[in-house]
Amino acid sequence: MSLLAPYRVLDLTDVRGQIAGMMLGDLGADVVRVEPEGGSEARRAGPLLGDGANSERSLSFAAYNRNKRSIELDFTSETARRTFLALIEGADFLIDSGPPSLLDEAGLVSERLFEANPQLVHVRVTPFGVGGPHANLPAADLTIAALGGPVSLQGEADRAPIRLSIPQAWRHAGAEAAIAAMIGHARVRTTGRGVFVDISAQSAMTWTMLNGMTAHAIQGFDYQRDGSVLQIGPRWLPLVHPVKDGHVVALGLGALTRKLLPWLQESGTVDSAWIDRELWKSYDYRIFRGGEFEIPIEELTETLDRFFATRTKQELFRPALEIGATIAPIMSLDDLFEFEQLKDRNALCVIELPSGQTARAPGAFARLSKTPIEIRTRAPLLGEHTKEILAELENAPRKRCPLRAERETGSAKKSLPLEGLKVADFSWVGVGPISGKYLADHGANVIRIESSTRADNLRTAGPYKGDEAGWNRSQFYGEFNTSKRSLTLDMKHERSHPVSQRLLAWADVVLESFTPGTADRLGIGYEAARIANPSVIVVSTCLMGQTGPFASMAGFGYHAAGVAGFFELTGWPDRAPVGPWNAYTDTIAPRFLTTTLLAALDHRRRTGEGQHIDVGQMEAALQFLAPEMIARQTTDLHFTRNGNRSLDAAPQGVYPCAGEDEWCAVAVETDAQWGALRHVLGDPEWARSPELDEVAGRLAAHDRIDDALSRWTRERKPREAMHALTSAGIPAGHVQRSSDLASDPQYLHRGFQREVAHSEMGRVPYSGHQFRMSGYDHGPRFAAPLIGGENFEILSQELDFSPEEVAHLMASGAIN
Repeated sequence: MSLLAPYRVLDLTDVRGQIAGMMLGDLGADVVRVEPEGGSEARRAGPLLGDGANSERSLSFAAYNRNKRSIELDFTSETARRTFLALIEGADFLIDSGPPSLLDEAGLVSERLFEANPQLVHVRVTPFGVGGPHANLPAADLTIAALGGPVSLQGEADRAPIRLSIPQAWRHAGAEAAIAAMIGHARVRTTGRGVFVDISAQSAMTWTMLNGMTAHAIQGFDYQRDGSVLQIGPRWLPLVHPVKDGHVVALGLGALTRKLLPWLQESGTVDSAWIDRELWKSYDYRIFRGGEFEIPIEELTETLDRFFATRTKQELFRPALEIGATIAPIMSLDDLFEFEQLKDRNALCVIELPSGQTARAPGAFARLSKTPIEIRTRAPLLGEHTKEILAELENAPRKRCPLRAERETGSAKKSLPLEGLKVADFSWVGVGPISGKYLADHGANVIRIESSTRADNLRTAGPYKGDEAGWNRSQFYGEFNTSKRSLTLDMKHERSHPVSQRLLAWADVVLESFTPGTADRLGIGYEAARIANPSVIVVSTCLMGQTGPFASMAGFGYHAAGVAGFFELTGWPDRAPVGPWNAYTDTIAPRFLTTTLLAALDHRRRTGEGQHIDVGQMEAALQFLAPEMIARQTTDLHFTRNGNRSLDAAPQGVYPCAGEDEWCAVAVETDAQWGALRHVLGDPEWARSPELDEVAGRLAAHDRIDDALSRWTRERKPREAMHALTSAGIPAGHVQRSSDLASDPQYLHRGFQREVAHSEMGRVPYSGHQFRMSGYDHGPRFAAPLIGGENFEILSQELDFSPEEVAHLMASGAIN
């Protein structure tokens, strides 16, 4: 039985959120695509096939609607509305988009839906959230990314800030909706009452800023866009390097250089005297903690660049992996189809299109040992299952099993949806800790295991409170580890084994993100865990997955983003790629990992069955490129970095405003919006050219339009320009930095940032959740832990070591 086989999802999303239903369908739910007459607007979203019925040309629809059935209903008809309410009675989840909301327009408001099904989980995906001063603003992918913050961090200082050149906002928001649906279901099990869940795409995009989210409030200044450099500490480190046939992503620090030294010397790039000048073992410590250098980072970078320039991407990638070094090729979408790792893991599936064509697309986003994900059906034709579903309603209507409240909630302190869940979090840096944070913030007892001899890398990366470095002062670490407690355990110490074994026996979930095989060698892999606890769920996450020729590739989300194609898709066409901000795939993979884990926990609750989950971060991230990958095989479209411009709409750009480095994003997506823009600009003579009335003419004249629009925006502050444009129905957004987010009216309304007391930093703001839930004011329960701050209580209270045993463990150095 698949994980979510007992459940039914009604999917009324348009392009805003449709990936959520796909994710739940892939995990086994019966997903019914309920479409109005003529089909969902999602069926008209690009990229499009050149031929075929209009309702079947969308490759975005083909990518994100597999494992769904389609019923077409005329919501203006009372009969159809009764049919829909009958479907609601048997459903567990409802996911829709707004504004405008198809259901609200049909009079099927939340109150009526909950009357039909008092235990419904209703999830709505919107640009800015339901309610608040920006709730009804016109929005587009570009403007949401601008208002969310990541655009301010991407690009080069001498040009406008940029977004990724393919849409991402609705994919992030939709994937977040899948997590929210599962947490909402847990909440219903806690209270016995249905919930309305409000997803903000803006908030989802803010979380792609990673260490930039609350940077200004923590360190006193914003991070600034500066090409492809990594800004995590006192030095800014180049990530993108030119090679003979393109570019690679490599973090040229001492750790990489030490592995490359024999190769550098053999190639004649350096000699032994150069090598002997520097103490390479302590090089990185001095970068992050201060110190003198014989070979400054600038000289090291120039030396590595000279070496890289003599070789191709593959001449660097494969040999480097053999010596344990990561030099990641920046790959195009075309390169992905030939990538051996994806072939070996059968990570691409063949899908059928309405045109009769077939194409390869990203397949399973996670590998499960007991209940594997299956791509059962292609995206449905419009109304393909209408008769089938109506017959089911008439002859054997689905009976949803009512949920009984698992915990009493009459007290002032409400029980949390994941209360009682125990998690041993051995993971590092981004994907694992972010996934563990979802669990911890909603009530799980999460123990974060690290060591003072090898602390999480993020503890040595900014922003730091007051710009003062320290293991307990990093908000990069802090944002990802709220509501957790810390145990410092040296996994390589001979006395660590009894502690790790008790952790395995104690935990319902084990998270680990070591390179494949390491967890087994440390005695905490799946086989060891299920011996200690047969129903345990172990999640292993790494860049490439647990198997395949490149499984050993170690690194961070910027390495995976290079290989997965995201760097090739971010930048200007006449310049080298700059890539998205920081470790971009670390913002995608947790959405798939956490949804899968929550589904596996629900399956375990019902069956008692645990299992092993393998999440290759690159494979999960590829889901956000699926429409474009399909289009490369079935159309003449080519996707590469293109600044802020769109292939099928104009004008689209980020325009300079009054003030220092201030910008406003503008995205005209329809001819009507172009007419509105003309009116805002005063209907100037140049804008009256008949060829500009259609998108093809505007695309051809993009430079001329940009020049004129820039002259108008330069005379206005960004929020003034934004207000003038959005009041006329034109998507626009201030390009916000972290300092702007703190005063964003919509975020103030939603209480997005939550101030929490930290034991060393004092009261500091943490970024809140990307969704709100009716009857449940959730957020970080408490601040991120001090390293080892709860050692004694965890060892004595959770793992039942006596005070004498705890003392011996601490004296031995196993607990440090």
